[in-house]
Order: sequence, then structure tokens, then C-alpha cells
Amino acid sequence: MPPTVFPKGVTINLPDKAYACYVVFDGRDGCSYVIDMNGNDVRTWPHSGFPSEIIDPAVNGGRKGHVFLQKNHDEFNNESLLEMDWDANIVWQWGEAAPGGKAHQAWDQARLANGNTLVFSIADHEESSRAEWKFADQAIYEVTSAGDIHWTWRSCDHLAQFGFTGEKLDLLVAQNSRPRPTVLILNNMSPLGPNKLFDGGDDRFHPENIMTDSRVGNFIAIIEKSTGDIAWQVGPDYEGAYDLSRRSFSGELPRPIDSISGQHDAHLIPPGLPGEGNILLFDNQGAAGMPHVHLATWAGSRILEIDPLSKQILWQYDASVSNQPYWQFYSCFISSARRLPNGNTLICEGMHGRIFQVTREGEVVWEYVNPHFGIYGAHNSSTGHGSANWIYRAQPVPYDWVPDGTPRSEKPVIPPDHADYRVPTN
Repeated sequence: MPPTVFPKGVTINLPDKAYACYVVFDGRDGCSYVIDMNGNDVRTWPHSGFPSEIIDPAVNGGRKGHVFLQKNHDEFNNESLLEMDWDANIVWQWGEAAPGGKAHQAWDQARLANGNTLVFSIADHEESSRAEWKFADQAIYEVTSAGDIHWTWRSCDHLAQFGFTGEKLDLLVAQNSRPRPTVLILNNMSPLGPNKLFDGGDDRFHPENIMTDSRVGNFIAIIEKSTGDIAWQVGPDYEGAYDLSRRSFSGELPRPIDSISGQHDAHLIPPGLPGEGNILLFDNQGAAGMPHVHLATWAGSRILEIDPLSKQILWQYDASVSNQPYWQFYSCFISSARRLPNGNTLICEGMHGRIFQVTREGEVVWEYVNPHFGIYGAHNSSTGHGSANWIYRAQPVPYDWVPDGTPRSEKPVIPPDHADYRVPTN
């Protein structure tokens, strides 16, 4: 665990190496924030989200600074998905027209180029053949601007396609040893969008297809939008994944995927960014996997960049790349990773409320620690007591995605030497 007292706000900013942008994230105090490179709150909305994300103006009629949030924020039982403008006016919401009269939006949402919205929701599920089945389903709805459901996909209709039948399904159910809302715990829903793989003739990567990943199922998959079938998948079985004698996941690159476990935020790197067309994800190495797999004796997380055709790891970040022990970088749940235009990667170490940028070589060139604390919440605490600053996801926001004239600061922040720094006593 981190120390009881630790710095908050921006602790590192090296302007000559960091990519300058805004960052939006969900606070634990019921609000969402846009910060600049010096950690100043340049915009706050009175709602949180799961996640809070600014909508790309290119798919939103050119409107800048619109954001997805939740009404009556509850990660798994919220009332509505909101679209709010820069001035915190509600310009669109979906909930009353949802099955059961509530959005139950969780894990993700996405505005499409046609103006519709993909909503990832908790859905009812009936399973009469298994007495121990006590999980809900997950559904993806494509919702029109008028609130009508245009397309639906439900995860439990595809368990066999994902590879879960017989003993494998028994193991999947057994993995849910603590109360969880759904069986697969799909925690990502990313439309592929334009990409060089489809341009090269591979129909599995059609821009309308959707990438998802499962925490306990330990896989990444692409849903074919036109049929609902699974067009591409990696996991839950990996080459050498169960070799418990290994001490780490380090080694020569590229190499086959050795294992992912509890991963989040799998998506194709968009066109124009370094590594475009590759998969980027936060490999939590949390208590998940088929069966559980751990980085080493001491847990640590990693960021993986994967070639979806060869299914090989092309780039990896873990704490050892920054000359630290593996356990120095770890979030067993939530979290995200996004590629930046200069080749850096913005990482959200969600469990500890830490957002940072690393270079390709692993140098930390920007760092922010969330100062907005609140009650743990149902997402990661059965007691609901205590205070935490966890962040579900952090989104890099280009300067031209928000209204012109929005203030920003990019002053250098040089951290003190850890060995010498002391908190003043008077």
C-alpha cells in the first residue's frame, strides 16, 4: 500500500519530454475533472462517471468539451448516462427508455460517427440449468439520439464462442469467489474505428466491430457488429502462461503473449499515433485469469502493446523498465493506458489514483496523484467505509477538443530526491 501521507497533484512535469494535453478523470468526491499539465482544475462537473470521458468533436457535430457522466452515480446501478456540455448543462441522457427504466451503465460508453451511442450496461439474466449461477448479464446497446435501442448484444449468449463450456465454464463460475455483478466481467467496449488492418483487407477489423476484454475470463475479443459473433480472440490460454517457475514476464521482444490477467482498456491504437493498429492494454495481473496467474512472488502490473495478427508483445512497460522493483507499479483492478502523439503512453494506475506519462524507454516524464478523495464505494469495498482516491480511467484530451480560450499551464515540476526529502515539522 502507499504511505499514509504522500504528495498530491502534479509531482513531475518535464515539458521537453512530456506530451502537453489536458486529462479528464472521475473523482471519488462525486465530481469529474479536467486538469492541465500542472494539475490545475480547469473544468469540474458535479457528476462522476464510469468512466468520465470527453467526446471527440469529430463524432459529435464539432461540439467541444462535451462529456459522458452518470446521473445518481453508482457504478453498477446508476439512473442515467448523461452527456453534459462544458458549462454543465445536460444536453442528452438515456435511462428512462432503457430496459427496466435505468441505464445501469458501467465500464464504458462510446459516441459513434452516425450520432448513436454505444452503452455498456448490466442486464438481467436467467440461467435455469445451473443452480449456482447468480450473476447478471452484460449488454451493449446502440442507442439513437431519440433514446431508441437500435442494436443489442448480450455476453451470456456467446459463452461457448468465447470458449467457456463444460469444465471451463465451471472454472469461470468458480473464479467469481467474491460478489460480482456479472459472470465474465467484461470491462471494456471500444469500437475499432478506422484502422490499417481493415484497410489491408482483414474484415475481422471492420471499423464498426467492437473490442472487449474479460477480467476473469482472461481474454480479449472482437465482436463482429453485423452478426454479434466473435471475429477475433486471444486467450484465455496463453503460451507458457502456467509455468509457475518463471520469475517475471521480462524477455526478448517481440515474443508470444505469455499471459494477461485482470486486464483493462484493451483497444486499437488509433491512426496517426505511434503503433497505430496495435492493441494497447493495462495488464493488471490482479486476482483473475484461467487459472490465476501472477507476475512473480510480488505482484506487479504491466502495459502491453500487442500485434493483433502475430499475437506477439511488441512493447512492454512495467516498473522494472523505470529501474524500480516490479511491485512499485501495481493496480489489481480498474486502470487504463493510452498512446500519445509523441510516442509516450499515459497510464492510469487506478488503484492508487496515480496518472503518469512514460517514454518508450520507460522514463516517467509527468505524474499526477488524485487529491479528490471519497468513500471507497461499492466498486471495490463491501464495507463502504474509509477514504480513497482511486480513478477508474484517465483520458488524454487534445487542446482542440475543448472550447477555445480554456486556460492551461505547462510549467516544469522537478521532484525532490526521495532519500533527502522530509515533511517539515514546524
